[in-house]
Amino acid sequence: MSESQGLHDSPSQWPKAIFYVALLFSAYQIITAAFHPFSSQILRAGHVGFLLLLVYLCYPAAGQGRPWQPLAWLLGLAGMATAFYQWWFEADLIQRSGSLTTADMIIGIMLIVLVFEAARRVMGLALPIICGLFLAYGLFGEYLPGDLAHRGYGLDQIVNQLSFGTEGLYGTPTYVSATYIFLFILFGSFLEQAGMIKLFTDFAMGLFGHKLGGPAKVSVVSSALMGTITGSGVANVVTTGQFTIPLMKRFGYRAAFAGGVEATSSMGSQIMPPVMGAVAFIMAETINVPFVEVAKAALIPALLYFGSTFWMVHLEAKRANLRGLPKEECPSAWGAVKERWYLLIPLGVLIFLLFSGRTPMFSGTIGLALTAIVILGSAIILKVSSTALRIAFWVALGVLCAGFFQLGIGVVFAVIGLLVAVCWFIKGGRDTLTICLHALVEGARHAIPVGIACVLVGVIIGIVTLTGVASTFAGYVLAIGKDNLFLSLVLTMLTCLVLGMGIPTIPNYIITSSIAAPALLDLGVPLIVSHMFVFYFGIMADLTPPVALACFAAAPIAKERPLKISLWAVRIAVAGFVVPFMSVYDPALMMQGGDWGATIYMLLKAAFAIGLWGAVFTGYLQQPMTWWERILAFAAGVAMILAMPMTDEIGFALGAIFVAQHYWRARRAAPAIA
Repeated sequence: MSESQGLHDSPSQWPKAIFYVALLFSAYQIITAAFHPFSSQILRAGHVGFLLLLVYLCYPAAGQGRPWQPLAWLLGLAGMATAFYQWWFEADLIQRSGSLTTADMIIGIMLIVLVFEAARRVMGLALPIICGLFLAYGLFGEYLPGDLAHRGYGLDQIVNQLSFGTEGLYGTPTYVSATYIFLFILFGSFLEQAGMIKLFTDFAMGLFGHKLGGPAKVSVVSSALMGTITGSGVANVVTTGQFTIPLMKRFGYRAAFAGGVEATSSMGSQIMPPVMGAVAFIMAETINVPFVEVAKAALIPALLYFGSTFWMVHLEAKRANLRGLPKEECPSAWGAVKERWYLLIPLGVLIFLLFSGRTPMFSGTIGLALTAIVILGSAIILKVSSTALRIAFWVALGVLCAGFFQLGIGVVFAVIGLLVAVCWFIKGGRDTLTICLHALVEGARHAIPVGIACVLVGVIIGIVTLTGVASTFAGYVLAIGKDNLFLSLVLTMLTCLVLGMGIPTIPNYIITSSIAAPALLDLGVPLIVSHMFVFYFGIMADLTPPVALACFAAAPIAKERPLKISLWAVRIAVAGFVVPFMSVYDPALMMQGGDWGATIYMLLKAAFAIGLWGAVFTGYLQQPMTWWERILAFAAGVAMILAMPMTDEIGFALGAIFVAQHYWRARRAAPAIA
């Protein structure tokens, strides 16, 4: 590890102690997922303990250097001590729940302080300040005027709520982080180390690199594909963006536009089924629905989001006449698949398991194990030239793994152990083992910001649950929105965007779903639609000025100011701002209620409206648009979004008039240009 903040270099450069702590963290998560040796409470406490240990070993209190190690180990081990305390005194803590001893108070307060400081080191001040305000409300809210006042709670009640039990720091977000999220982060880490990024990039380059605006279309497609395994917008920017942004600039795209395309495409990865982002798993757990229902609701909006981005890129390329790469310089799409087809097997199995009704934890465990088997197995057999031997090897491996259904997960671990032993003794096999080790520690690294955010927002959940402030806020929104649902939606959207100024999507969603989503539900918005609404605008917050995290990540790669990138990203991501409103007024867009006819109609209407808006914001369709054409197209799009009598008919009519006259004008202008 270099002297930069956090873990940024290759794992081979990390200090040995940190490397082994990260490796132990991943091993702990895999073992607890596969064999369930602990209760849910101890699982969560161990997860938090490892997070605190890694944060304090890697992130300094200030500046960019490595933290002073004696103090780092002291604080980190103090964090682990809180987990050990929960494990050692588990039965006693259950029996005396609500009546804390002096030792309980010390451990509880120490945990709260360590979590706040760890979050500050990893994510800055924004989220700790917001959570600190909720904590202050819990302690002193009884002195507030009017409806905001609560009955008053002592310090021991607050500490009991936050540090013990499952309604505070060890709440649902921490549980999801300790189970589903960590497994899927590891899954993505293994596939990345094995070359999945190159597979997706080469595939996208082969399909679109030589077409009009090819480099930018490659960015959209590769980011959408990467979203199937990472589910992290900012991580997507700094991986695929290293390749796509310079490529776009090289072929004539403005730096701000190139950064905006990558930021917009990458943030969409969080709403792209099948895997989606961490929020999707938290949402499924929070509203108690199968994950497949969340993925189903997200599918059409995600397709519209990426379709809109692709359309904007195409129009900008037409406007600026930006050609793609020569076809001979592009890799073969199917050649890329042929070279690394085996990496798609775990992804296909994972998708099948998720959509066949298996739990995310089961699916993630099997997907992760299968990924390790495929990587280790390919290192052994791809060196063999005989096709018959290769087929026999994979069939034998499949038969061995099938023993899982009769004998349990231990069979899969035995197969992995056998493959590890073979790799140890064959040429090049140890390099593959190194890749697997690095994937394990990289998974632990990627889990740090997600995990610590999930832990800290437990403060908000705990205080909201204890004081009931959510119902007070919902009452205000209901009072405003009883005659105007649109106004309530706008207020909720603004809340999400403001909260998103500097805090990640996960805490943003948890805060707004705890406070604003119940109000939307009371206004008649279906449960899953109300949660998807705040989820979407939590994502959009990472694109909107002044604090657009995805655009800040793209800025150093594009060598452009984040604000300019953010302004372009907002224009490109128009679907992300429109679709949630349309879904509220007609949930058929999220496949909630209604028949397939209603869903197809909504899809066509939304696609047409977004297509018109894409032309408006680009100022180009077949040729540059006049000012009155842009007004006409904008009005048509707005009419189709409004859920009022006759607005659809008016919107389609205005849209048809605009398209017909624009193409007629373009055909008349073509001979003159020639």
